[in-house]
Amino acid sequence: MWSMRAWWGLAGLALVAGCSSSTGPATTGGRLPLHRVSEVALTGGPSRLDYASLDSGRGLMFLAHMGAGQIVEVDVRAHTVVRTIPDTPDVHGVLVVADKHRVYATVTGRDQIVAFDEDSGAVSFTAATGDYPDGLAYDPIRNAVWSTNERAGTETVVDADTGTVRGTVALGGEVGNVVYDATADRMVVAVQGHGELAVVAPDSLAVTDHIPTPGCSGPHGQALDASQRVMYVGCEDNATLVTVDLAKHVVTEHNSVGETPDVLAYDPGPQRLYVATETGWVSIFERHGGHLNPAGAEHLADSAHIVVVDPADHHSYFPIATADGGPALWEYEPAAQAGG
Repeated sequence: MWSMRAWWGLAGLALVAGCSSSTGPATTGGRLPLHRVSEVALTGGPSRLDYASLDSGRGLMFLAHMGAGQIVEVDVRAHTVVRTIPDTPDVHGVLVVADKHRVYATVTGRDQIVAFDEDSGAVSFTAATGDYPDGLAYDPIRNAVWSTNERAGTETVVDADTGTVRGTVALGGEVGNVVYDATADRMVVAVQGHGELAVVAPDSLAVTDHIPTPGCSGPHGQALDASQRVMYVGCEDNATLVTVDLAKHVVTEHNSVGETPDVLAYDPGPQRLYVATETGWVSIFERHGGHLNPAGAEHLADSAHIVVVDPADHHSYFPIATADGGPALWEYEPAAQAGG
C-alpha cells in the first residue's frame, strides 16, 4: 500500500539492521534454512531500496535505489557494483528482460516507464504512465511491458521496443503487483482496493475474471507457481500469505507471515517460496503434497523487504538499506549446500 511504503522511505535513515520490535509469524518452522555467502557494498547511502531484478544468465542484478533516485547494477558473480544509473527519481519497479538486453524501470517521481540498454545503461525510451507507477511485468507474446499505477488504480501497457503506449486498463481500486500467467495467457493483477485478483486479457485489455481473496486484506505482492497454476499473494494489512488456485478461482490456504509482506519470490526447482516483509521478517515455505509448509522465519534486517532468487543455483539475494557500513546486497545459499 502506498502510504506504508512511503512511510518506510522517509524512515529509511532510522533503520538499524538486526533490531526490530515487530511481530513475527505465528508459525515460523524454525530458523531460516540459509547461509550467507557474500556481501556487496552498494552506492547511494542508507536510504530505501525497492524492487530488484536478476539476469540469471549473465549474473547481473538491477536494484531500484528509490531513496537515492538511482538504479544500481551489480555483478553477483564478481561481487561488485558495475555502474550506477542516475536521474531516476523515486524509482520503484525494475525489470530486466534478458533476451532483449533491456532494463525497464518505473520512475515514480516522473510517472514514467524508462527503458535502459542492459550493456551501456543508456536510455532507450521513456513512456508516460498513470499516477504512482510501481511494479512491472513483461508479456513476451505481445512484446509488451505492463506498469502497475498504484494510486491511479490502472495498468499502463507499452510496446517493449518503442515505448508506445498501447492502452490503459482501469481496475477500479488501488492496485498491487502484476504478473504474466503464460499458461492461461493472462495478466493477473492484485487489486488492493477490492481485495481480489483481476484477470486481464492482454489482447483486448479487458478484465475477464475477478478472483476474490477472502482472509487477505490488501493483496499486494505476488509470485506464480506456473506448474501448479497457483498464485501466492502477500496481504499487506493482515500479515497473511494466501494461496490462490487460478484454475478454480479460489483461495486454498492461509499462512502467517511478518507484518506488511511486500516482495515474494518462488524458486520452482525445490518448490520454495520466499516472503520478505517491510518489518524485516523473512519467511520461507516449501510445497509438499499440494500444501505450503513453513521451512523457517527470522528477522533478517529492518529493511529486508526485497528478495530475489536465482533459479539456476537457488541462491537468494536481499538488498539491505542499512547494513553495517552502509547499504549492501546480502547473498545466501540454501543451508543444505553450506560448506560448514
